[in-house]
Amino acid sequence: MRDPDRIIAAYILANRRYGTLYTGVTSDLSRRVYEHREGLLPGFTARYGVKTLVWYQPFEDIAEAIRREKQIKGYARAWKIKLIEAMNPHWVDLYFKLNQ
Repeated sequence: MRDPDRIIAAYILANRRYGTLYTGVTSDLSRRVYEHREGLLPGFTARYGVKTLVWYQPFEDIAEAIRREKQIKGYARAWKIKLIEAMNPHWVDLYFKLNQ
């Protein structure tokens, strides 16, 4: 049985509004975003300061989340921005909503 406190999700992080974007997938959204925020994961997000959770889509199954991540990665940047702004027009950090 899946832990109800863990959100399986495809997600997008940004370093600022209309800035650098990173698309990822995880079986524990809160933990994963925390790792990005604290710079615990070496690589792209740490190098470019991409720490703000601006969009996510929860799933029941990790395979579905992976499919969605790959789909999003295939889209043009303008489409990703529209996706973000449909959910989060002001690009607020959704991490704090996750952990209320």
